[in-house]
Amino acid sequence: MNDTLLITVTGKDRPGVTSAIFDVLAHAGVAVVDIEQIVVRRRLVLGVLVTAPRDSRRVRGTIEAAMTELGMTVDIDQGSGDNQARGGGRSHVTVIGAPLKAAAMSAVAGRIADAGGNIDKIERMARYPVTAIELDVSGIDPAVLRSSLAVEAARQSIDVAVQPASLLRHGVRLIVMDVDSTLIEGEVIEMLAAHAGFGAEVAEVTERAMRGEIDFAESLRQRVACLEGLPASVLDEVYGQIVVNPGARTLVRTLRRLGYRFAIVSGGFSQITDRLAVDLGIHRSRANALEIVDGRLTGKVLGEIVDRAGKARALEEFAADLGVPVEATIAIGDGANDLDMLAAAGLGIAYNARPVVRQAADTTLNVPYLDSIMYLLGIRREEIEAADAADGITTPAPPI
Repeated sequence: MNDTLLITVTGKDRPGVTSAIFDVLAHAGVAVVDIEQIVVRRRLVLGVLVTAPRDSRRVRGTIEAAMTELGMTVDIDQGSGDNQARGGGRSHVTVIGAPLKAAAMSAVAGRIADAGGNIDKIERMARYPVTAIELDVSGIDPAVLRSSLAVEAARQSIDVAVQPASLLRHGVRLIVMDVDSTLIEGEVIEMLAAHAGFGAEVAEVTERAMRGEIDFAESLRQRVACLEGLPASVLDEVYGQIVVNPGARTLVRTLRRLGYRFAIVSGGFSQITDRLAVDLGIHRSRANALEIVDGRLTGKVLGEIVDRAGKARALEEFAADLGVPVEATIAIGDGANDLDMLAAAGLGIAYNARPVVRQAADTTLNVPYLDSIMYLLGIRREEIEAADAADGITTPAPPI
């Protein structure tokens, strides 16, 4: 590219700054190459890159005079070249912390630099109840960057997600979620077992199954056997006790506005999950069915058990049924029986998961807000709240 002129303006944000610069540039006959602007605590930083004018000295003087009149500081530098990203891989890196400390950002930025990457752009996605920052990074393969930053995320106790920059991020996607300890708090089978007097024993087996220490299908049969004789009415009682995880309703409500599809796949029970799907507006649901005879649980499940492999099959079948490419699916889970589903999805997210799942997933989230997933999709908190406000839904005011 021919010579370019970089104009950098800083100062207290006020109306008329951008228009004043372009009033001058309009008479100089230049072409706009790039523009970036941010406002932080009412302080403006504006960068304008244009082709170099014929009379650079006169244009410089006119711009400096206009900015001085507005109380702004301006720096003008003439050089060559466009504001292009480095060659090689391009990634979206989302950093989430509660709080997000400067030391953590320093460590993340250092890792990117050490790996040969360049941070091209930084944008805040949310400031509460978590702080979420997105970095556009170029010059390094996303897989290499993900591996490098995973180590730093664990060290700094933050979440870092790395996704290749692609069109998929902007399209309609299918989100498939586990239910127990992902979409809802706790485990339904443990709540049912408590009514039968086997709560502690079942909880121990559940934890071992979620860690991948025992076969899920066999463990489910063992746990369900403890429910024999319970009245079917206990299912209604347990459903009334279910607590949906924070942010779940916001996640579904917001992404449905954008045309996203949702499914839940559970190693739990359809008598619970089907009702939950209707309540939350989820399009598809698959789970195990408890056998009920004469109004009581028999301690058995009907049909094929939805196990680790069954969850992956469900994701693929839902995607085909809804017309969504598998690479455009997102799977969210926390236990070992979610591993195949997370691997099959275009993006697998370990949500407050066991170590074996965190190590295998594409990315992890360890904050207790399910709607934080939207920050990984490039959706800002302000956009979510504006959409809710337009529908008459109020949200708590952020802390000052």
